[in-house]
Amino acid sequence: MNFTGEHSLYVLNRKIIQCNLCPRLSSYINLVGEMKIKRFIDEHYWAKPLQGFGDAEAKLLIIGLAPAAHGGNRTGRMFTGDDSGDWLAKAMFETGFANIPISKSSDDGLMLKDAYITAVIRCAPPLNKPSPVEISNCSQYLSTELDILSNTKVVLTLGKIAFDAFCKISNLSGLTFHHGTRYSIASGKTLLVSYHPSRRNTNTGKLTWQMWINIFETARSIITGN
Repeated sequence: MNFTGEHSLYVLNRKIIQCNLCPRLSSYINLVGEMKIKRFIDEHYWAKPLQGFGDAEAKLLIIGLAPAAHGGNRTGRMFTGDDSGDWLAKAMFETGFANIPISKSSDDGLMLKDAYITAVIRCAPPLNKPSPVEISNCSQYLSTELDILSNTKVVLTLGKIAFDAFCKISNLSGLTFHHGTRYSIASGKTLLVSYHPSRRNTNTGKLTWQMWINIFETARSIITGN
C-alpha cells in the first residue's frame, strides 16, 4: 500500500475542503445548500469544496469538470447522486474499476480499484460555467494530484474544459479535443479524450452508451497491455 501517497492525498484533501479562493463559488454552493430542491429538501448538503476519491495507487485518473449542484455538492463525493455519476459508476463496474455499478451517496459502499476520480473545479459553478480565474485558482489542486498519483498510466479527461486544463497543467500543446482520441504523453502515459456524461450529451445521443463504455474498455486494455 502506498502510505506516502495516501498521506499526501489526505493532506491535500484537507486543504481542498477548507479552500475559499473563489468567493463566487463559495457563495453559490452555500446558497444551494440552504435553498436545496424539493426532492432533497430533507437532506443535509455537503456544500463545501470536494476532494477527489479512489485508489492512491490508481493507474486510471479520471478528470471531470466540477461537482453538480445537487449531486456532489449535496452528497460530498465526486460524481455521486446524479445521472453523470450513474453513467460513470456503471461503466467503471463493467470494466473492473469499481465494486458496484451505482454511485448514490458517500456511504453506498462504492470502492474504486486502480482508479481515482477528480475534477478541474472543486465547487459547483453556476450554470456549470466556471470562470478562467476560478479554473486557474483550482488548477493547483489537480496539479498536485498529478504529482502524488505517480502510478497513473491513463488520464481520462471528461469534456473540453477538463481536457484544456490538463493540457495546460502538463504543458501539452497542439492537441485537439475529439471524443475517443488517445495521445501518448510524457512518462509513458496515455491521454484519453471523452465527452462528459452530462444529460446534455447522453439525452441527445451525442454520447451513446457504446461510445462511453468503449472509452473504459480502451483504458483497461492500455493498463493491462492487451
